[in-house]
This record gives sequence, C-alpha cells and structure tokens, in this order.
Amino acid sequence: MSATCYGILLATIIFDIKRFSSFQFGWLDLPMLVWCLCPLASSITNDLGVYDGLSSVLDQTVTWGLPYYLGRLYLNNLDGLRKLAIDIFIGGLIYIPLCLFELRMSPQLHRIFYGFHARSAFGQTIRGGGYRPTVFMEHGLMVGAWMAAAALLGVWLWRAGIAKQVWGISAKWLVAALIVTTILVKSTGAIILLALGLCILFFSNRFRTSILILIAIAAISSHVYLGVSGQFPADQIVAVVSNVFNEERAQSVQFRFENEKLLSEKARERIVFGWGGWGRSRVYDEWGKDISITDSLWIVAFGTKGLVGVISLMASLLLPAIAFVLLYPAQMWNHHKVASAAALAVLLVLYMLDCLLNAMINPIYILACGGVAGLVIKQTRISKEIKQLETHIPRYR
Repeated sequence: MSATCYGILLATIIFDIKRFSSFQFGWLDLPMLVWCLCPLASSITNDLGVYDGLSSVLDQTVTWGLPYYLGRLYLNNLDGLRKLAIDIFIGGLIYIPLCLFELRMSPQLHRIFYGFHARSAFGQTIRGGGYRPTVFMEHGLMVGAWMAAAALLGVWLWRAGIAKQVWGISAKWLVAALIVTTILVKSTGAIILLALGLCILFFSNRFRTSILILIAIAAISSHVYLGVSGQFPADQIVAVVSNVFNEERAQSVQFRFENEKLLSEKARERIVFGWGGWGRSRVYDEWGKDISITDSLWIVAFGTKGLVGVISLMASLLLPAIAFVLLYPAQMWNHHKVASAAALAVLLVLYMLDCLLNAMINPIYILACGGVAGLVIKQTRISKEIKQLETHIPRYR
C-alpha cells in the first residue's frame, strides 16, 4: 500500500508538480480529512502519547488519504472516471486466468512469486469442495469483491457503448466471462453485491429514479446505527439467512454478529474517539486471552476511533455517491459520458456495504471515491460561477 501510494505521489512530484496547485479543498473532502486525523485524538485521549497518534495518522493517511487525494487530483472529471472504470474492467479480465489457475491448483501464486502464502490459515481457501482463489490479494473475499466490481463496470460500460471491444474480442463475451468467474470464486457476498449493483443501475435507468441507491445508503446507515447503539436484530437476520441459504452460512453470520456485539459493547466505553491502537478495543477473558474477532471494517473503526471515526469513514465513502446522485439524475446514467461515473458511484455504496461484513481495504475504491468527490466539487463550483456571472450580466429587452 505504502509503495503504491508513495510511488505515484513521487512520480507526480517529478513529472507533474503543477498538478498540486489545481487542488482546491471542498466540503466533500472534510470527512476524509477527519478520518485521517482522528487517530491522533484517539491516541491522546487514551494516554498513548502524541508520537503514537502521529504515527497512526501517517499510517491512515497513506492507506486512505493518499489514494483519495490522487483521485481528487487526476480523476475529478467524467473523462478521468471513464478511464478508471475501463482500467478496473481490464484489471478484472487480467485476473480471470489467475483465478482459474488457483481454482484448479489451489491458491499458490502468492507462494510461487513471493515465497509464502498470503494467509497463514490456508483452510480458509477451501470452499464448497474446492478452492477459493486468493491470487495476490489478502483473502478470497477480496478477490471476489474485485471480480464483482470489474463485472459490474464491464456490464455498464458495454451497455452504454463505451467498451465495445477489448483486445479485439467483443465486450459482451468478456463481460460474460467476468460474471462466470465471479460465481466460480465462491464468494456469496460478492455475488450478492454484483446482483444488487446491477439491479440499482438497470432499475434507476429504466424508471428514471435513484431511489434504490438511496435505500441502500439508508440501509447501511441503519445497520451501523443499530450496531453502534447495541440494538442490532442479529437473531432475526440469522434466521432469515438460515432459511434462504444453509446452516453453515447462518452459523458464519451468527459468529460475526456475536463478535460485533461484544466489540460494540467495549467500544461504547470510549464512544467518542475509541480505544486507539495496540488491540485495546478488543475483548479479553480473565486470563488475558483475546476472545474477539474483528471481521467488519465499521466495527474496527468504531472500536479504535469511536463515533468520530465510524461516522467520518461512512461519510467519506457515501457522501460523494449521494452528491453525485443529486447532481446527475438517474436518466443520465446510461449516457456514454456519465455512465462510468454512475457505475463508480454505485460501486462506492457496494464497497461500504461490503465493509459492514469485511475489512478488505483496496486503494482502487478509495481512488474512485476521490474522483467522484472531485467531480462533484468541480461541477458544483462551475455551476456557482455560472450563476454568479448570470447575475452580473445586464439583461436587455
């Protein structure tokens, strides 16, 4: 993560230093700024010291702030977001043969290239009587989300006529291959996210309304609110999952919710800025053994950085999508100029939805977040300037 972000930042300094002067801070940047700085307050309020806080700020800024900032610098227009969407689509295509290899041979590519497995718990790669690919990512769930994102963008790029051919092959066949691979990597959550994303895009365009994406954002916010306040209806959801899927899947969901309940209770003891780092937000038994597992990004944020952290994290990802929906009506989402940005805005909501269950941080989504935020800020500023000019231009009959 550090090498990627620092490398691009260094290249910008060397080859395109004037780009920095184009950055203008906007209201949509505030949540990301708070998210990057709140570790300092978390460390100070827990008597961990200023040095610990500044170190945590640097880590969070490199992981989140730099990708977001680079997106703001380079992808703050419809053309930039179109290029990003196409590149994610191509990135997914490149992953297809790698996923197929590991489906047959088990997750070995990371070991072959780097000498060790990406995860020590190799048993987590075994799924459904076969293997779940990891390729060069942290977990098979991360790979599933990546393939679902590429498939979603591929479908919408093909639908809008933006990507008709790639490498001389018709885009419809490549999109079909992506969808099939997404199913084969055996990540139920990723399949659901892909189906939900496609429903949002097609429904919004067909009925000229953005109600579905707003409902999804409201559902995410409600989930976090109920989790933070300790009112989450875990038993009812587990019962639904058990009926719809299978007992194994229901037990997995129940295990997650039980851990989140314990962690949420611990987090509420330091509700404003959280417990800070060093595992202080985790739950231990009377012998000092850690009995909690943090699967979800929102509970990690709530435990370590409190309400300030979890709210700023959610706002960083969701506010750009909301602002985009307000700026570009749903009937425009199939237009070849707007389609890529619309699909990326939907992808941000899906990523936040994934963060309710997992903590797989991929800088590509944060880069897209910065690009969508930059587009909204830029277009809003232009609209204001036009209105100001119109008020000063005298009207003649």
